[in-house]
Amino acid sequence: MQKVRVVVTGLGCVTPIGTGKDAFWNNLLAGNSGGVRITHFDSTNFACQVAAEVKDFDPSLYMDKKDARRIVRFIQFAIAASKIALEDAKLSITPGNADRAGTLIGSGIGGIDFLEQQARVLFEKGPDKCSPFMVPWMIANMAAGLVSINLGLKGPNSCTVTACASGTNSIGDAAKIIERGDADIMFAGGSEAAITPLGMAGFSAARALTTRNNEPERASRPFDRDRDGFLMGEGSGMVVLESLEHAQRRGAHIYAEFAGYGMSGDAHHITAPAPGGEGAIRAMSLAIKDAGLKPEDIDHINAHGTSTDLNDKFETMAIKTLFGERAKKIAVSSNKSMIGHMLGAAGAVEFISTVLAVKNDIVPPTINLENPDPECDLDYVPGKARKMLVRAAISNSFGFGGHNAVIAAKKYKA
Repeated sequence: MQKVRVVVTGLGCVTPIGTGKDAFWNNLLAGNSGGVRITHFDSTNFACQVAAEVKDFDPSLYMDKKDARRIVRFIQFAIAASKIALEDAKLSITPGNADRAGTLIGSGIGGIDFLEQQARVLFEKGPDKCSPFMVPWMIANMAAGLVSINLGLKGPNSCTVTACASGTNSIGDAAKIIERGDADIMFAGGSEAAITPLGMAGFSAARALTTRNNEPERASRPFDRDRDGFLMGEGSGMVVLESLEHAQRRGAHIYAEFAGYGMSGDAHHITAPAPGGEGAIRAMSLAIKDAGLKPEDIDHINAHGTSTDLNDKFETMAIKTLFGERAKKIAVSSNKSMIGHMLGAAGAVEFISTVLAVKNDIVPPTINLENPDPECDLDYVPGKARKMLVRAAISNSFGFGGHNAVIAAKKYKA
């Protein structure tokens, strides 16, 4: 039985370097960093005082003012990115297609900002003063729930929580829903807003965050010898996926074809990747196989590239093991050098970058790669974007708990 072809027809994002695909893509190609001193709260006593914050975001542009005041930040981001993607796809959700249009949005952390606020209310004022919205705004699935309500999506409605792989798993799982015939349209991606005191304290305690506090723009430096941890990011990425038949029937603009999906478990450690990137190798291999491609067909890898010691080293090893001699000819780049690590939203935003690289034949750079780690010896496109043929590309995401997810995109051919 021939597999249903899935294509990407809409892109929407809210990121530390711009809202909407054009602002995001232009700043990514220019190598502009979203790193800043934290403004969301007083970080004076924190080991890490820098992050990649979303700037100048006005939720009232995407929802009524009442909702903008009460809905928590990660859900606001998801609604905004979804509406931007809807407009970009020039798609209308109607009674005629709503049952076949769904959403799958991941989040690693969910509404941690509201959880912190309500914990203070509980301990300072008592349980009777807690908000009835505490549970709905805290749980990670409510981004998908509110996007479904806002856009009128009555098809499959779900949420993936696989830490830093959440956005990638969401897009991969959504594509499979279309492939098996359960939907014609899926809004898929991830959303996160964890630049909060509790979020930053937790990751700092795990020694995962950078402490390059005097140079926020240079703090995220994947594959660099002087990397010292990741830069926390926030935002949302959403893509519109459609069956090729549905997209052709309505004359949709097609960015690229969703090609393949692979996932694996490290079965190794709660935070550290498996030695040598063994789990990453299997996930990449499965995605390429699912795409009907061979390793030699891949021209670009959007790396997980977190700017942490073990991740960058083991991801490099995994790429070298899978691709052999060809590994050094593949353009590998890390968006996290500019947007920071957006946790559950990372893979979704990075897939948007991957799709645009395939569409436009240009690969974004890895910035701040000034002193290459001898163990990280691939072509990371240092400093400057590169114009080149990109026939097919993969996007890697590896999460705490040993969750590995990889998705592939290739040029669309009718």
